[in-house]
Amino acid sequence: MKHTFKILILSAMLALTAAVPLAAQAADEAPWRHGIAMHGEPALAPDFAHLPYANPEAPRGGTVTHGVQGSFDSLNQFIVQGGTTTARGIRDTDFGALVIESLLERNMDEPFALYGLLAESVRLPQERDWIEFRLNEKARFSDGTPVTVEDVIFSFEILRDKGRPHFRARYARITAMEKTGERSVRFTFEDGSDRELPLLVGMSPIFAKHTIDPQTFDKSTLTPPVGSGPYVIDAVDPGNRITYRRNPDYWADDLPIRRGLYNFDEVRIEYFRDENALLEAFKKGLVQVLPVADPARWTTSIDFPAVAKGEVLKESFRLGTPAGMFGFVFNTRRPVFSDPQVRRALAMLFDFEWVNRTLYHGLYARTGGYFDNSPLSSVGRPAGALERDLLAPFAEDIEPAVLDGTWRPTEADGSGRDRVVLRAAVSALAKAGYRIDGGVMKGPDGVPLAFEILVAAQDQERLALAYQRALKLVGIATTIRSVDSAQYQRRRQTFDYDMVLNTWLVSLSPGNEQRYRWGSQAAGQEGSFNYAGVASPAVDAMIDAMLSARDEDGFTAAVRAFDRALISGAYVVPLFHLPEKWVARWQDIARPRAHSVFGPRFEAWWSARDN
Repeated sequence: MKHTFKILILSAMLALTAAVPLAAQAADEAPWRHGIAMHGEPALAPDFAHLPYANPEAPRGGTVTHGVQGSFDSLNQFIVQGGTTTARGIRDTDFGALVIESLLERNMDEPFALYGLLAESVRLPQERDWIEFRLNEKARFSDGTPVTVEDVIFSFEILRDKGRPHFRARYARITAMEKTGERSVRFTFEDGSDRELPLLVGMSPIFAKHTIDPQTFDKSTLTPPVGSGPYVIDAVDPGNRITYRRNPDYWADDLPIRRGLYNFDEVRIEYFRDENALLEAFKKGLVQVLPVADPARWTTSIDFPAVAKGEVLKESFRLGTPAGMFGFVFNTRRPVFSDPQVRRALAMLFDFEWVNRTLYHGLYARTGGYFDNSPLSSVGRPAGALERDLLAPFAEDIEPAVLDGTWRPTEADGSGRDRVVLRAAVSALAKAGYRIDGGVMKGPDGVPLAFEILVAAQDQERLALAYQRALKLVGIATTIRSVDSAQYQRRRQTFDYDMVLNTWLVSLSPGNEQRYRWGSQAAGQEGSFNYAGVASPAVDAMIDAMLSARDEDGFTAAVRAFDRALISGAYVVPLFHLPEKWVARWQDIARPRAHSVFGPRFEAWWSARDN
């Protein structure tokens, strides 16, 4: 009888197990791990000692002063109001996460891999329809309070409800946030089609719930935030300076992901009205580290007595990432730029060869697409079978030369008035209904072709003047409007311009950020980065393909197809890029011998002075 009862119990348990979908069983068995990667496995082993570009023996102490151009009026970079005029350094691509941290941290020597920070471990299933984090029990905010699951959930809720558009759109796809243990939290998604979303959750900023009033979170503030990072804000001079002081009780000092990083006792970021003022401050030693993107400045201006004496070092860093896009942006919301034929013709008229020779000592390389200098670029490569399948529903939107890999940006003879190029541009405009009448380029309605270029810096104005000169040769009138940095940011944020200059940096793992740069939904959202107003089904579909790719081949094909869709749309006049990054530094600032594929990481540098 007992034997029969046991058999019945066992049968019932087996039946119950059979009723649970196999996918769910596999998901629940997803192991806890030290790190995750977008594709494949993370490169660093569970027992890694430090990041490849960090020096664990770096001394602690001293002060570093960085300089940036512009101003600031807020300490909350995560909201629309003041989000683009926030003090640098709180959570920064150049200076690191000085104040606000995330659950996981990126290794900048890999395309896209994350390792434990506030969360000591992470797990997610193959389907990527959920992700779970286990918090490090040592994690603390700067006021000494522990980082809790409640803080994590609050951070996502407040950004979903009141954050910048990309946060709101991203977190709207989270269907559940639940506390699964005293120190563990799980996020569930609509499905696993967006395979980058779990990683973006791991990189999201985490706030101290007890320090934030949800009612006022979406308002600009100069109240220093409480974070879990290695620094606290020590002093704020709005618009001029922000000073960070290293927290002696920083909870993560001994974690491998932080070892050898954030070595200065004090980090200062000074603001300057223009690049010339910043350069003069650097020459006087008031700023100690100066990235330089202008070849003329690098060649002629970083040449003063301290350089000759070896007190200032000029260094070049070869990058392992795509060049990105720097260009004049057509605001396609404006009727003057609504026709892609017109945009292509206008792009032809930028004389790179003359500009590079005359203004930049011939040191720039011409930019063609959005991922130049990387395997992700479509330029010079015929579309493969996977790309053609992706682009097939949008064949009318893709230029044949872009598809077959023969397209290149227009090349002039460098004279500044290449007649062959000028005739080709006029001919292209004629196909769109434009003609030169009395020396003025006029449209089908007889209205002159004219527009305004918005700039906020002398370097931008110089480049705009060069473009204006070329446009004038075919009767196109342009006005250059120079405004202060605050007005410039406001007008960009509300898309109040005809044309602006912009730089889009890209990595070897482009993903969700592309929605907010080029996606149709972002085109109408003030505060988004879709400055061109792109609303293209082809572009949207290629972004979806990137995010759903399950292997390297599928991902590469999707990115190249995306590149072809953007190039074909002619949303930007591609300008130029440097094949490497230039940085000048005073010799009292030292750095590791190794740098990341993304270039030098300033959070890994240290003071060479006796502290």
